[in-house]
Amino acid sequence: MTVNKKKYIIVGGVAGGATAAARIRRMTEDAEIILFDKGAYISYANCGLPYYIGGVIDERDRLFVQTPEAFGKRFNIDVRTLSEVTAIDTAAKQVTIHTADGKDYTETYDKLLLSPGASPVVPPLQGIDSEGIFTLRNVNDTDRIKAYMNSHQVKRAVIVGGGFIGLEMAENLNHAGAQVAVVEMADQVMSPIDYSMASLVHDHLQQQNVKLYLKQAVEGFSREGEELTVHFKSGIRLKADMVLLSIGVRAETRLAQAAGLRLGEMRGIWVDEYLQTSDENIYAVGDAIEFPHPITGKPWLNFLAGPANRQARIVADNMVLGNKEKYEGAIGTAIAKVFDLTVALTGLPAKRLKQMDIPYLSATIHNGAHAGYYPGSLQMDIKITFSPENGKLYGAQIVGYDGVDKRIDEYAMAIKNGATVRDLTRLEHAYAPPFSSAKDPVAISGYVAGNILTDKMTPLYWRELKEADITKVTLVDVRTPDEYALGTISGAVNIPLDDMRERLSEIPNDRPVWLFCGVGLRGYLASNILKANGYKVVRNLIGGLKTYKAATATIETPDGFDETDKMSSEIAEGQTENSSCAAGSSVVKVDACGIQCPGPIMKMKQAMDGLNAGQQLEVRATDAAFPRDAEAWCRTTGNKFLGKRSESGVYIAIIEKTTPCAIEASRPHPHDMGQTLILFSDDLDKTLATFVLANGAAATGKKVSIFFTFWGLNAIKKAHKPRVKKDIFGRMFGWMLPNDSSKLALSKMNMMGIGAKMMRYLMEKKGVDSLESLRQQAIDNGVEFIACQMSMDVMGVNREELLDNVTIGGVASYMERADQANVNLFI
Repeated sequence: MTVNKKKYIIVGGVAGGATAAARIRRMTEDAEIILFDKGAYISYANCGLPYYIGGVIDERDRLFVQTPEAFGKRFNIDVRTLSEVTAIDTAAKQVTIHTADGKDYTETYDKLLLSPGASPVVPPLQGIDSEGIFTLRNVNDTDRIKAYMNSHQVKRAVIVGGGFIGLEMAENLNHAGAQVAVVEMADQVMSPIDYSMASLVHDHLQQQNVKLYLKQAVEGFSREGEELTVHFKSGIRLKADMVLLSIGVRAETRLAQAAGLRLGEMRGIWVDEYLQTSDENIYAVGDAIEFPHPITGKPWLNFLAGPANRQARIVADNMVLGNKEKYEGAIGTAIAKVFDLTVALTGLPAKRLKQMDIPYLSATIHNGAHAGYYPGSLQMDIKITFSPENGKLYGAQIVGYDGVDKRIDEYAMAIKNGATVRDLTRLEHAYAPPFSSAKDPVAISGYVAGNILTDKMTPLYWRELKEADITKVTLVDVRTPDEYALGTISGAVNIPLDDMRERLSEIPNDRPVWLFCGVGLRGYLASNILKANGYKVVRNLIGGLKTYKAATATIETPDGFDETDKMSSEIAEGQTENSSCAAGSSVVKVDACGIQCPGPIMKMKQAMDGLNAGQQLEVRATDAAFPRDAEAWCRTTGNKFLGKRSESGVYIAIIEKTTPCAIEASRPHPHDMGQTLILFSDDLDKTLATFVLANGAAATGKKVSIFFTFWGLNAIKKAHKPRVKKDIFGRMFGWMLPNDSSKLALSKMNMMGIGAKMMRYLMEKKGVDSLESLRQQAIDNGVEFIACQMSMDVMGVNREELLDNVTIGGVASYMERADQANVNLFI
């Protein structure tokens, strides 16, 4: 008795189709399986293609998991490459195949699996078909790119699109010796992650000499001889030797649509929980399908190999055994290597939650990947999103170096199992100093999120701070004075955490207090102190200054490619160029790796104190902000910053102890010198002139300081002052002097205050900024406000009565600024 074998036809190979074919055979020997692929390869390492182009993977054959012949023999599968399925007749259960030699024929099926994948987006731009413009999706694309690079000198490469593949290609083209520019229409690369996390990637790309053209759209291409020109809509013209389009991909649904199969809201092939299409005999997997997101329940497209492999296993079981196993959906877990960085995400970032009107909170931490005291601890930046109601985990993003893959997989498993942020603290981690810490970063993110949920800490997010009116809050930098001197947020006062209990009188308790530190921990500890002392509205900057600085950094549009290849940026050149007067100097090396800010700067300072003039110091740190801090420290101390570089997540700065010739060389030229103003008057018109002049000078990039003495102190008094204790003379001055800047009078024609009011009215009517607005502009422009200590003592003015950004100084402070200025005005 002859039993008819079931016949399974699979359209498309690689992760979905080839995996399903092999699984079907493992499920049954009693079946006919035919695998069609329009290409020549059915099983290759798609994700490895950029690394072969860049030369990281030397041998092309290593890209292939199985040849069609070996795969067919091992699994007894009829593999037909260079054969494109062009039509499906669902009623006859038949497909039409077109072969490479131009022939057409048909095959019937019992069950059909579609795994057509996705195709690159190629917009219809002028010149898009020019030689030297490529997409990267398969082996054929790879071969074309490789052949072009072998036959042309590719020194300048432009990548259009800053997604995962685009950035992987940026690294690999850089590795192949080309200067690289990335052009992206959005304001960030890697659109699936939040801007604050992408900003860390921006910084790293720029350190690797990748030129970033953000918020730029390409309108066309042209070619003249061997040179391509990329034309931007903004008018920029960028010369290049090669262009790679990495704009994105779209689900390949033409075959399914022509067969009358249902498409979903996202225009992918609709499938049910068994991965069955609208036709009961046809199933689909991979990039072409859409499926409800496990968190939102809304359909979405997921272009990742991992989920395609899982779908293939499930669909094979259902095709052979009947619909028994359900697919739970994918949450979008992905990871990429971007030069030295590793970038990973899973679940939903804040930006998508906001777009979908899903309430959420987030927590950001910066932690070492393993114990800081064990060598080589590199920093890991983690952001998680979660429900404000029950703490259910929505998503996680990590930017780091070591151990990123381990942590993102933990977050992914937690999300897929419906875990809360509290569950993160219950994960049992394997701990030894080379691998982790007793408190793993995943657990710490759970603790921070738990503090936010229980109101133990009230979060302040970087965007809120950036957009806020700082004059309405007290902004406190709780870092050390040395850290504060290296740079802070405009308008912040410095009250170190360890001094906070003794200096509570300096912090008004009748207005919100916003705290920040380097990464968020000290700000949290300071918020506990303030809350315990009766302060009602206290918020801590999540992610600290590291997140804020990265997220608010300005990315200037590059001027184009360098005329000569400067990609290596060797420090030795800087040493030779900048150390001519320090011949024969020795280099002292300091290891500050694994130490959180301000540790690296403090170790650097201690080491510098022990050096002789002319000696050089090489400091290695794992804090990405360290080289900038070191450069700022050199500017303030007169020491010489020679250069910086990075090596696999370690940031290296080289500094030279100042020599007499270095001091002379570092003196500012007259055109670089700043301007100093002394405000002695509290007349409204003279005060206005002072701030107008200060803002004008600051706008030209000059360092501007205003020294407020005697009556000038009235211009920088707070409108709402805390209650302060004064003697009888201080109270008398308080009665007689203007309470704040809004009470200042004109020097002439004041007419018992009518003139001043008329002046303010006319200024507003004619669109002229008010005194208070000009003053805030000066603060925002970095103008330094110094209040004369002696004048304050004589006139009974307390520090608490003055604006928060004002520093207290004496004659020496003024003379130091005046000595460095080429303009000094007394008003």
